[in-house]
Amino acid sequence: MTLGSIFLSETVGTAVLLLLGGGVVANNILPKNKGNGTGFLMVNWGWGIAVLAGAITAAHSGAHINPAVTLGLMAHDLATGTAVHYDQVAVYICGQMLGAFIGAVLCWLTYRKQFDMADDPALKLGVFSTGPEDRDYFWNTLTEAVATFVLLFVIIAAGLLGSPENPTVNLGWLNYLGVALLVVGIGTSLGGPTGYAINPARDLGPRIAHAILPIKGKGSSDWAYSWVPVVGPIIGGMLAGFLAPLLLAG
Repeated sequence: MTLGSIFLSETVGTAVLLLLGGGVVANNILPKNKGNGTGFLMVNWGWGIAVLAGAITAAHSGAHINPAVTLGLMAHDLATGTAVHYDQVAVYICGQMLGAFIGAVLCWLTYRKQFDMADDPALKLGVFSTGPEDRDYFWNTLTEAVATFVLLFVIIAAGLLGSPENPTVNLGWLNYLGVALLVVGIGTSLGGPTGYAINPARDLGPRIAHAILPIKGKGSSDWAYSWVPVVGPIIGGMLAGFLAPLLLAG
């Protein structure tokens, strides 16, 4: 697989992820929408389906569509003595960031009229990026780290199910359905305090789009909080990668 094909696959897959993920938030919180007020559970399910669609689209590159996944798998390779191709790691992350930005722009274009009719700048930012219910940077970062640890730990564990000692049926792209359901579960169980970014690109790429786009009455992009949904998921993902060989041994 060439670096160019990895970049294109991750860009397209992450764009699909953010278009659908941002879209379910916009449908829920912006005015003049059929789904207005349908609630956080609807957002959880929408993001799960967005992950499924993005992963299917990015299957060619392994469907990381998340820098925390890429870095978590890199940490797992380091822990198990597997060779790491750092050029690929960089290309994965660049593609994910660009795709997240593109997906956020497409979401804004789709809901352009609803954005214009919304009066609350916080609602507009909420379509693009996450924010805490109670702002405490330490605990917010811990929440993101724990949620992302669960994501990576279960993904890595699922990859071990095909060992000769514990065979499993190969369901092809339907394996991504398990990841999608996991994301729904993380959202319903652990997503309340911060909105569960669990993906640095999912938050930072759209936040950059929010800052750049000519959104009517948009207000601040809240850069003071922006590092939390980047640092927290990276910590959680890499800890899962390092600890999985030990915790899943035998």
